[in-house]
Amino acid sequence: MPVRVLLPADPLLGTEQQEVVARLWKRRQTETGWTYLVALPSYRDREDGDVEAAEYRVWVRAPDHVRPVDGVDYDQVVTEKLERSPQAVVRKVLGERRSSGWVLAKLRDGRGPARSVLHAPDCAEALAGAPLLDVDRALDAAEHPGTRLCTLCGAAQELTPLLRSFHIADSAPDDS
Repeated sequence: MPVRVLLPADPLLGTEQQEVVARLWKRRQTETGWTYLVALPSYRDREDGDVEAAEYRVWVRAPDHVRPVDGVDYDQVVTEKLERSPQAVVRKVLGERRSSGWVLAKLRDGRGPARSVLHAPDCAEALAGAPLLDVDRALDAAEHPGTRLCTLCGAAQELTPLLRSFHIADSAPDDS
C-alpha cells in the first residue's frame, strides 16, 4: 500500500522537510501510539560495482511522520493492536524490578478499630513473611478509612493514582 512519509529537514544540507511516497508494510499499536513499518525507495551497491533500486524499511510514528494517500483503502494492511493485559498495568505501576504484590501491616494503637499500613514487599517497614496482596486486594485495603499508604517505599505514590482512577471510572455519569 502506498503511504506518504514526511522526511525530516536537514539544516546542515539546507533542506526543508520533504514528503515522499513509500510502501506501507505493517501498522503496530504501542503503549505510546501507532507506528508504521514503511519501505522508503533507495539504492544499494551490488557486489559487481553496479547500483540497483532498493528499499529501506523503518518504523515511523503516526501521524507525526506518515500521511494517507487519497483514495487508498488501508483495511488490508497487517495491523497489530495492543492488547492491555492486567499484568501490563501492574508492571507499569510496580516497575520491572519490584516484587509483585503489597504487604498489609496491621497496627493496634489502643482503643478503637485496628489501623493498618500498606507497604511494598521490599519496604524496610514491611513485616517479614507477611502474605502478599495482589493489586486489586491492595486497592481494596487502601480504600479502607483505617489504612494509610507508606510513603517510605513509594506505596502512596504508586497506588494513589490508581485509587483516583478507579473512583472516576466507577462513577456513573450524571444524567440530570
